[in-house]
Amino acid sequence: MSRALIIGAGGVAGVVIAKCCQNSEVFSEIMIASRTKEKCDAIRDKLQPTTKTVISTARVDADNVEELCGVIREYKPQIVINVALPYQDLHIMDACLECGVDYLDTANYEPEDTAKFEYSWQWAYRERFEKAGLTAILGCGFDPGVTGVFSAYAMKHEFDEINYIDILDCNGGDHGYPFATNFNPEINIREVSAKGSYIEDGKWVETEPMEIKRVYNFKGVGEKDMYLLHHEELESLALNIKGIKRIRFFMTFGQSYLTHLKCLENVGMTSIKPIMFEGKEIVPLQFLKAVLPDPASLGPRTVGKTNIGCIFQGKKDGKDKSYYLYNICDHQECYKEVGSQAISYTTGVPAMIGAMMVLTGKWKKAGVHNVEELDPDPFMEALNKWGLPWEEDHNPVLVD
Repeated sequence: MSRALIIGAGGVAGVVIAKCCQNSEVFSEIMIASRTKEKCDAIRDKLQPTTKTVISTARVDADNVEELCGVIREYKPQIVINVALPYQDLHIMDACLECGVDYLDTANYEPEDTAKFEYSWQWAYRERFEKAGLTAILGCGFDPGVTGVFSAYAMKHEFDEINYIDILDCNGGDHGYPFATNFNPEINIREVSAKGSYIEDGKWVETEPMEIKRVYNFKGVGEKDMYLLHHEELESLALNIKGIKRIRFFMTFGQSYLTHLKCLENVGMTSIKPIMFEGKEIVPLQFLKAVLPDPASLGPRTVGKTNIGCIFQGKKDGKDKSYYLYNICDHQECYKEVGSQAISYTTGVPAMIGAMMVLTGKWKKAGVHNVEELDPDPFMEALNKWGLPWEEDHNPVLVD
C-alpha cells in the first residue's frame, strides 16, 4: 500500500496513471500534479469510478522547486514519478532530495536552450541521493528503459559478454495526418533533427542527421526504413554492459514525415533560438508544437503496431552468439485499454513498473541508477503481466 505523486498530465502520464489504477494493491493512493490542474481533474474524474486507488490532484509548476516541495510535503508520497518535460528533471530531483522521497523519470535531462542529450547532469546527483538513502531511477520508459532491462536480462541469462547492441525502434502506426509527432513535438523534433551518433570502441562517432539508413523487416509490421539517431541509453549501456565494442540506435520514419521535417527545417520552424515576432519573443519550435496535433489526440485514429527491441551479439562459453529481444504493441489495443496510442503506452507502462519495483523493494537501492544496473528478472516478469509481453529470437537477422 503506497502513495505516489505523478507529475505531468500528458499522453504518457495518462498511461502511467491508468496503469497505477489497475495496480491498486501497490498504488493505493496517487496524486496527479501539473501546471494545468483542469487536465489532472479530468483524468481523475474519468478513472476514479473504475479503481480502488484514491486519486487526488494538485497544481504545480515543475520549474519551481519551492512549489514542488510544497506539494510533496503536503501529500507525503513514497515516490515521485516524473513524466513532465525533460527540462524539469533537475528541479524535480532537487525537490525529492529536499523532501526525502524516491524519484523516477522516463527521459534524461536536457537544457531548454540546447538540444543536448546526456546523463552527466543527473549522474552528478549520485552521491547526494546515496547519502540521503534515496533511490533515483533514470530513463524508465521503453527506450531508454525497457531496452536497458532487455540488455541486463541478456547479459544475465544469455551471454558471458555482449559486444554489439543494435536498438531498433519501429513505429508502423498510421494516424492519417500528413505530419504529426507521436510524442511531445518539441522533444521529438529536437531529437530527430540533431546529429546522429553511436559508440564504437569506447568513443562517440558523430554522423549528420539521417545520414545512416538501413532497411529491416520487423515482425508484425513489415519492411521499414530506419535511421541512426543519437539516443541517451547508448551512454549508460556502454558503461554498464560488459564487453561492449559498438552500440547503435535506429528509428523508423516514413517518407512523408522526413519530407515535412526537412521543409520545416529549411524555413526555420524547428529552431530553438528565440526570435522577435510582432513585438514578442517566440521560439519557432514551440510555436510549431502549438499548431501540430496533440499526440494525446492521436489514439482514436492511429492503426498499426510498434516493434521495439534490441539485437545482441556476443559470446557464450567461448562461442559467438546473437539474440533478439523485442515487444510488439498494437495501437488500437492500447487505445481500447487506456485511451492512448502505443507510443505513450510503451513509455507509460514501464514507468509504472519501475515505480512498483522501487515501492516493493526490488529496486530500492540508494543512489542514482540507470535501469540496466538493477535486477531485470522481476521487471521482465511484470512486462508480461502489465501489457508489454516480450518475444525472443535466438537466430535474428542482423543489421549490417
